[in-house]
Amino acid sequence: MATTDAGMASGRTLFYRHGLLVRLSHWVNVLCMTVLLYSGLQIFNAHPALYWGQYGADNDPSFISMEAEQEGDALKGVTHLGGLSFDTTGILGVSNVDGEATVRGFPNWLTLPSYQDLASGRRWHFFFAWLFVINGFIYLAYGFVSRHFRRDLLPAAEELKPSHLGHEIVSHARLRFPKGAEARHYNTLQKLAYVAVIFVLLPLMIGTGLTMSPGFNAVAPWLLDLFGGRQSARTLHFLTAFSLVAFVAVHVAMVLVSGVFNNLRSMITGYYDIGQGGKS
Repeated sequence: MATTDAGMASGRTLFYRHGLLVRLSHWVNVLCMTVLLYSGLQIFNAHPALYWGQYGADNDPSFISMEAEQEGDALKGVTHLGGLSFDTTGILGVSNVDGEATVRGFPNWLTLPSYQDLASGRRWHFFFAWLFVINGFIYLAYGFVSRHFRRDLLPAAEELKPSHLGHEIVSHARLRFPKGAEARHYNTLQKLAYVAVIFVLLPLMIGTGLTMSPGFNAVAPWLLDLFGGRQSARTLHFLTAFSLVAFVAVHVAMVLVSGVFNNLRSMITGYYDIGQGGKS
């Protein structure tokens, strides 16, 4: 995060919030994560169940699965989560395709391509996965060289005190966002969230993705031991993906409530009006 003011105009105080490389990497990530999610759900639909360990097939016990059951003349979608079962007809297990009830894990409007095609889904997924990784490495190099991580994302000791964290949680819950000088810096909750995404969730996503590749297993067989087998890696990959979806959902919600135009301007031009509220 740069620290150069653009000056004041019409009562506004514009602060140079994001450098060019940060902005570019952000929008590349938006594109990549969107395609990876939709194509990943296409791949998941080829076998909509998750297992733990080395093996996972139709007769092996799963702890998450989406199935179709015949109920009279109709198909019923059922999602199993451990020992619990939920009727998810129309969304998970069974959804409408061209007006007909069709057996599918996730509905066609959530997959890329929309029709069932594992090969096409894998091509989309692998291309954008490597673009995502390359973009991530460029961002990491920039973050360390420019001291962006240390300067902007590393919480200070006093910020980690329970009293300080509690105050920030209450402020966020009440939708109270910092202004002026306080808006120049990320708050502690933002720092912790970004650090968790950059240094925990994304490496876990990449590592489990590589573990699922038989070709890469020949290069790094230790990954199978690290993640407890290919099926465990697939499960962790899926859960990590939805953890990132949850992060993005909260991030977008904060952008909406703290000022859409101000936040979008900062991610397009780099300049943020610190008189209009906190960063998201």
